[in-house]
Amino acid sequence: MIYLDAAATSAVRREVLEAMWPYLTGDFGNPSSHHAVGESAARALADARAVVASWLGCRASEVVFTSGGTEADNLAIKGVALATPRGRHIVTTPIEHEAVLASVEYLTRLHGFEATMVPVGEDGRVDPGAFAEALRPDTTLASVMLANNEVGTIQPVAELAALAHERGIPFHTDAVQAAGWLPLDVKALGVDALSVSGHKLGAPKGIGALFVRGRIPLEPVVHGGGQERGRRSGTENVAGAVALAAAVRLSSAAQEANAAAGREARDAFVAAVLREAPGARLTGHPSERLPASASFVFPGTNGEAVLLELERRGVVSSSGSACAAGSEDASHVLLALGYPEDLARTAVRFSWSPDVSAADLAAVAPAVADAVREVAALGR
Repeated sequence: MIYLDAAATSAVRREVLEAMWPYLTGDFGNPSSHHAVGESAARALADARAVVASWLGCRASEVVFTSGGTEADNLAIKGVALATPRGRHIVTTPIEHEAVLASVEYLTRLHGFEATMVPVGEDGRVDPGAFAEALRPDTTLASVMLANNEVGTIQPVAELAALAHERGIPFHTDAVQAAGWLPLDVKALGVDALSVSGHKLGAPKGIGALFVRGRIPLEPVVHGGGQERGRRSGTENVAGAVALAAAVRLSSAAQEANAAAGREARDAFVAAVLREAPGARLTGHPSERLPASASFVFPGTNGEAVLLELERRGVVSSSGSACAAGSEDASHVLLALGYPEDLARTAVRFSWSPDVSAADLAAVAPAVADAVREVAALGR
């Protein structure tokens, strides 16, 4: 089997399991407990926080551990918006992850906020001019993802954040898909909040982090014992935090090499699919895209049927976001890019981890072409 659904989740790395195992067994303490077992857990938590902070180029006090990217997005959107008295207007895009869009919808439905959705081009990129025009004196937060989870398009986040800051507006970016492939230095990006998730990096599901710049007020979404400096209550997932830190160390050490190899393999794979699969069209930006991601539409087919044919051929991929549980709707991302609904339903996304080789991808391209022909023939 060739696994090409890393945008949904990646396998837990052995080194990560070994790093976290002691905190699931002997060092099981609660880091808030004032005894030797608890203090050992507290030291491990502090060490993990320092690793994540170094990765993001921020202070350890600016890192909040969460249960994953969805909670990090929720805390950023709701927490900043509800804590900032500036106004009740949010600027975002229609191609954000559901965690961002649902958080914005919550604020508009229950807290009287307005939201402006900045349109994207057919390549999925936000136009900085259109973004700037959407900002208002009462805008309390802007949020644009660093890289899209379905089509892989990379946004000009540093430029957008600078435009927001010219008007004194905090800026958040969902960097869940970019982690491990793109630099996430928050100073270079110029962002005030940034979300990441461990299971895209080789850590287990259930751990993530949110960077929040120290000067930014944040209303907690989860209330209780005041852990994480009062920003996210609940006994910390020490083993998960250690796992995230271990995954960060491993991915950071090889990031540049992995990205370069990923881009080369991606471009060859895209060229092969476009050449061999009847009618195939690449979605998203042709070059400003994640190194290990390629999404296509295949006119005259059905994306789910193509996936089944691919799995019969030993290839696992997806039709889009794995986070819209149970949804049979066409991709909101592709609809926002201007694809008609029937064409959007033909989408198939391929995304891979660094351990997938160029040779693996070269073997997949003919399988994609065969699967597309099979499904198209059945539809005639």
